[in-house]
Amino acid sequence: MTDFVIAHGAWAGAWAWQRVADRLTAKGHRVFAPALSGLGERSHLAGAHVNLTTHIDDVVNEIRWKDLDDIVLVGHSYGGFVITGAAEEVGERIASIVYVDAFIPTDGQAFADFSPDWQVAADQLIPPPAAVEGDYLDDADRIWVNEKATPQPAGTFNERIRVTGAYLRVPKKTYVQATGWNGFGETAAALRAEPDWRVVEVECGHDIAIDKPDELAAILEKAA
Repeated sequence: MTDFVIAHGAWAGAWAWQRVADRLTAKGHRVFAPALSGLGERSHLAGAHVNLTTHIDDVVNEIRWKDLDDIVLVGHSYGGFVITGAAEEVGERIASIVYVDAFIPTDGQAFADFSPDWQVAADQLIPPPAAVEGDYLDDADRIWVNEKATPQPAGTFNERIRVTGAYLRVPKKTYVQATGWNGFGETAAALRAEPDWRVVEVECGHDIAIDKPDELAAILEKAA
């Protein structure tokens, strides 16, 4: 049995990972995928007080209060910022870290650095970008995601992260690249040259947990 802790992406919630969680649970593993503050199931908590540190604390406290150890820590997209920050706090509890089509931030970087549309005041909410036809293998999933997505507290995007490189000291490191979406091709290519990283490709769109839950669950099991 393995304990998996998952940080979902921006504008999402724990709902976005339920298919993968169900598959891992059916194999006897435990899955902890908290909805980050102000998003998804916790969208009623959105406000200017929610920032990147809040989301890192969401994950760190999930680990600490539930006495989790030797975990597989997983982050999708924006969740790469969250798990990188969490590794700074509880790195000794992480046996394996998995970036799923995710950002790997450098010290002092903010998520808003990647788009001028996200560089807004912390008291604002950033509306979710609408998924369009072709973003998902099943168009019913596109409609479902558009219905579920919630605005992102801007403070989570404009706070700059502190990174000392704790994630690099995690024993096992995996990067999962979605080949049907060109957002992280350069990141994956660079990591292929690193001997202590495993890079896996999945032929689908950016939301691998929705498009290919069976494949992703198997990758996560191997990462453990």
